[in-house]
Amino acid sequence: MRATANNGSYRDRRSMKHVLDNVHGYIYLEPLFLQFIDTEQFQRLRDLKQLGLTHMVYPGAAHSRFEHSLGVYWLAGEAVNKINFYQGQELGIEEFDRNTVKLAGLLHDIGHGPFSHMFEREFLPRVLDGYDWSHEDMSLKMIDYIVDKHCIDIDSAILKTAKEMILASSEHGPQKSMTEKRFLYDIVANGRTEIDVDKFDYIVRDSRACGIGSGFQFERLMETMRVMDDEICYRANEYLTLHKLFATRADLHRTVYTHPKVKAIELMVVDALCYANADLGIAASIQKPSEFWKLDDSILKWIETSDSDSPSLKEAKNLIQRIRKRDLYQYCNQFSVPKDKLENFKDITPQDIICSQVQNKSGGVTLKEEDVAVSTVKIDLTRGRMNPLERINFFKDYDSSEKFQIPDDRISHLLPRFFQDRIVRVYAKKPELVGAVAEAFENYQVKTYGCKAQVHATPDKKKARKQLEYQNQNDRQ
Repeated sequence: MRATANNGSYRDRRSMKHVLDNVHGYIYLEPLFLQFIDTEQFQRLRDLKQLGLTHMVYPGAAHSRFEHSLGVYWLAGEAVNKINFYQGQELGIEEFDRNTVKLAGLLHDIGHGPFSHMFEREFLPRVLDGYDWSHEDMSLKMIDYIVDKHCIDIDSAILKTAKEMILASSEHGPQKSMTEKRFLYDIVANGRTEIDVDKFDYIVRDSRACGIGSGFQFERLMETMRVMDDEICYRANEYLTLHKLFATRADLHRTVYTHPKVKAIELMVVDALCYANADLGIAASIQKPSEFWKLDDSILKWIETSDSDSPSLKEAKNLIQRIRKRDLYQYCNQFSVPKDKLENFKDITPQDIICSQVQNKSGGVTLKEEDVAVSTVKIDLTRGRMNPLERINFFKDYDSSEKFQIPDDRISHLLPRFFQDRIVRVYAKKPELVGAVAEAFENYQVKTYGCKAQVHATPDKKKARKQLEYQNQNDRQ
């Protein structure tokens, strides 16, 4: 009844549970980690979709943070086991290390709010001006809350180090308590090179759920990685595999996570949450883990079925009803910010758009700020305008003791020379205003850049169709 792990220790399968994951196959859950999994706070992750509102455009993207967290837990353990198998004696990896990394992988997303990153990046800044909040910081508070509430028996050193690992990629992460084995901090949330098992899992899982092919194979990296000078390094012949990791992530951001209709729905949900916040105290829940864990994606149904006669809640309900009926904010057009303007780029606001309206060309329509929504999408390879591969160290083969960096042009002249896009999209909140908003957006581009930066004009057919749909709707009423 006992299985031998890669580090030579034995594990009693009678005390473990196993689940069949659609990405990694059988995942074994050990008693230490089941103490956290079998709590209502961790089970809440079943009610948080991994990709937020993306399932309303890609119906298959209905997977949750629960299975992603199990996947990261499993890969974190596999990574430690791989390193231990090849370098265990040299590095002195112990059971403490393995448990700490796996716990960090399991709990790294326990502090996420509803609708993926939209909650912290779009909603909270609107209602809590200047308040600095991150799901990583909330994860640490949730972990402490779970341990206290459920009287979990765990080594305090494991808990402390796991929390540090969760914050390892954060700019405000704490000073690491380990003076050696720093490479363990790079497995779950890698602040040094951005290569970690969190990305390994979500890139494969999200691609599969959305029906998008992915040529990225994390297994190659797991098998060939090597610790040198307390840092995880990769064989030089895996350079293009690593490039594929970053490129695939960027493609997912472009085609899935920031799809124009996904962003339209997100803009509407943010507006709905802002209307409902005063009545339901949504943002206030981030102050107390005891309240925060009750908040999940069902908040929309909560708003929708509320009996309150509050005017602001009625506005929120109307927006949710529009989403249900696919009466979305209308995408008008977009442009990619010119490369030479990126460094000093400032976010464009609805006020910028309406101030660019030329009255005599808008059919008598006078736009107001509340008629327009602007979404600025940033897509990069994880390091802004820098090449993330410049920070990675490689080695020639397993006999060599030298690590080195590789310039792009030593590998291929087909690799990109620029690493970031900023795309500005404009939406009309009412379908009859598509034409006026599109024209004002064009005027803004000419005024700002001296030309129209968008690829093509908003189709006349779309402007006319939306106007006709609006007129027909009024006639029926």
